[in-house]
Amino acid sequence: MMSFEYLADPSGRPAWHGSLPGKPEPYVLRRGEGEHAMVFTDLFTVLLSSDETNGQFGVITSDCPAGDLIPTHSHNDTHETFYVLEGKLRVFFEDSEGTKSSSLLLPGDFAYVPAGKPHAYQVEEAARILGVMSGGFERFFQHMGQPTDHGTKEQPPFIPDFPRMQAAAQQHNMQFMPQYTWPAPDSDA
Repeated sequence: MMSFEYLADPSGRPAWHGSLPGKPEPYVLRRGEGEHAMVFTDLFTVLLSSDETNGQFGVITSDCPAGDLIPTHSHNDTHETFYVLEGKLRVFFEDSEGTKSSSLLLPGDFAYVPAGKPHAYQVEEAARILGVMSGGFERFFQHMGQPTDHGTKEQPPFIPDFPRMQAAAQQHNMQFMPQYTWPAPDSDA
């Protein structure tokens, strides 16, 4: 059985391959353009990669259905931001003193998690999130997920197996922390 991607490009690469310049030069992407990958039920789109910023940073969007819980993890080398464009997102994080807390982000709200800090998030209302991160980590979602030519989340989910998840985490110096617990969130925090 041939996949849609194979029909779009006999090499097996998604049709978006090459949509980013791959070097520092100006470019424009229209809504729905970029490099897409499905990870579970979330659509991640790379808008800017470390290739265009000489390794400095990457920019992604993620379109997530309500209920999604991204488990606790930390990145040894990656700073991460969350800017909510649509929906509601609860970010869980631990500060420098070891205090665990959470904050509910609404459209226009922003959160930052420095490298090495445990964090998690839950989508409380279907959300579209803009993220900026240390260069190279934007490729994590393509390594763990399934590249797709479809620029919307209305498509079959991609459930990676555990070895694929572990390989992507190791490649990007990230640790999943399944035993980590968070206090119950305040109703208005």
